[in-house]
Amino acid sequence: MAGLDPVLHEESPHPRPAGPAVAPESALELAKDEAKGRAVAALEPVMALLVDLGRVFEGAGFALSLVGGPVRDAFLGRRSSDLDFTTDARPDDTARLLGSWGDASWDVGREFGTIGARKKDLVVEVTTYRSESYDPASRKPEVAYGDDLVGDLSRRDFTVNAMALQLPSMDFVDPHEGLTDLAAGVLRTPGTPEQSFSDDPLRMMRAARFAAQLRLRVAPEVTAAMSAMAERIGIVSAERVRVELEKTLLAPDPVAGLRLLVDTGLAAHVLPELPALQLEIDEHHRHKDVYEHSLTVLEQAIDLEGADPEDPVPGPDLLLRLAALLHDIGKPRTRRFEAGGGVSFHHHEVVGAKMVTKRLKALRFDNDTVKAVARLTELHLRFHGYGDGEWTDSAVRRYVTDAGPLLERLHRLTRSDCTTRNARKAKRLSDAYDDLEARIARLREQEELDAIRPDLDGNAIMQVLGIGPSRVVGRAYQHLLGLRMDRGPLGEQEAERELRAWWAEQPESRED
Repeated sequence: MAGLDPVLHEESPHPRPAGPAVAPESALELAKDEAKGRAVAALEPVMALLVDLGRVFEGAGFALSLVGGPVRDAFLGRRSSDLDFTTDARPDDTARLLGSWGDASWDVGREFGTIGARKKDLVVEVTTYRSESYDPASRKPEVAYGDDLVGDLSRRDFTVNAMALQLPSMDFVDPHEGLTDLAAGVLRTPGTPEQSFSDDPLRMMRAARFAAQLRLRVAPEVTAAMSAMAERIGIVSAERVRVELEKTLLAPDPVAGLRLLVDTGLAAHVLPELPALQLEIDEHHRHKDVYEHSLTVLEQAIDLEGADPEDPVPGPDLLLRLAALLHDIGKPRTRRFEAGGGVSFHHHEVVGAKMVTKRLKALRFDNDTVKAVARLTELHLRFHGYGDGEWTDSAVRRYVTDAGPLLERLHRLTRSDCTTRNARKAKRLSDAYDDLEARIARLREQEELDAIRPDLDGNAIMQVLGIGPSRVVGRAYQHLLGLRMDRGPLGEQEAERELRAWWAEQPESRED
């Protein structure tokens, strides 16, 4: 550990062309020195195990380096629970060494040269030096092994991920000055961005993700290549695209990543409904820029996420963020210019829910996520109108039961959807929603709103009516549920009287 700090130097096998001298006291040099200090502290808890693993490989005649995200995160002062390594050992040798070193090991990534292991609480993955590239007609990467650390780093996606810490010597290898870029807050590629994105087009999505996660400025040549090569993302599987989109949305600043996807044209291929929200604004500005509105709603929804894990909607929350971003995607299809110059989007929430379902399924989101985001989209306008007239208790009950387990997210989505600059209107909407939430709280004290059921269940209905299982039982159940919504708890006796009265009007009751 004591030798770590001195070897975190900036020597590079491939230095950049000489430029103006940078004074040691410059802001950039100070930032780099601070990053080194953070790396020392971040790696302290795992240092003994890192050195131990390095000695195992060294003793067998192989090189081993901590590489990629864990090195980058160490300079940012973050600890990684899973550590990535690279080696010149082939997978069979790696599996043998990790099997003898760890408490457990696995080779599910052997096809891509990766072997995993766990020792105590530390999880490691060791990958043979490699490159990945796509055949123009293929969706799967082709793996080729290498024998050189610098060559392996040169084929990585971005310079901030192309740094390594050799083990057990703790020598820092940074052939593309990733630490300089990290300190400067810039995202660049080790080689040309065109070559990097040709090797794996998903890296264009990763650029947006790192802009959102790490708040890095994407270099102009990188954005230019993303724009020129955006169509290339089409060969990447929907599952890989979805993972990057999720990580972007769950980042601290997802809007930065989303803007990059839209501005470079990538969104047109992976989430076309988002750039479609850039409706032209009429000359009288009678409707908002739906794209900018949606990004603002997303930011406001994030602000309403809970910081406490015990909060009903602790952040970052994927369902809330997806719903905030996509809640208005039905507007382009429903836009109508009315007589007199008005603009309407009638039933855009219903159309939008169907579009959400189609897009999220195409991106291979799980069914629960698809249904939840579509439901939030469908319900996001339900509240509007509450302030125009008193809702009955029945209406409040239906609002709660229709939202079901999504109610807390619906609360936050509805509040986030107010982006008006009219302070008086914003306060009126906020006060109205405060009142609705208070109504819900009062009713909850009186009733079990989260699980509203009729006063009689299916078995009781069959017993009262003297019938067996049939569709009639379901109709009777829905009738009693409607009464429960409208009038609150009836009690078993009153529910039975209502059921018999309903039954007397049904044709089935008069059949022999």
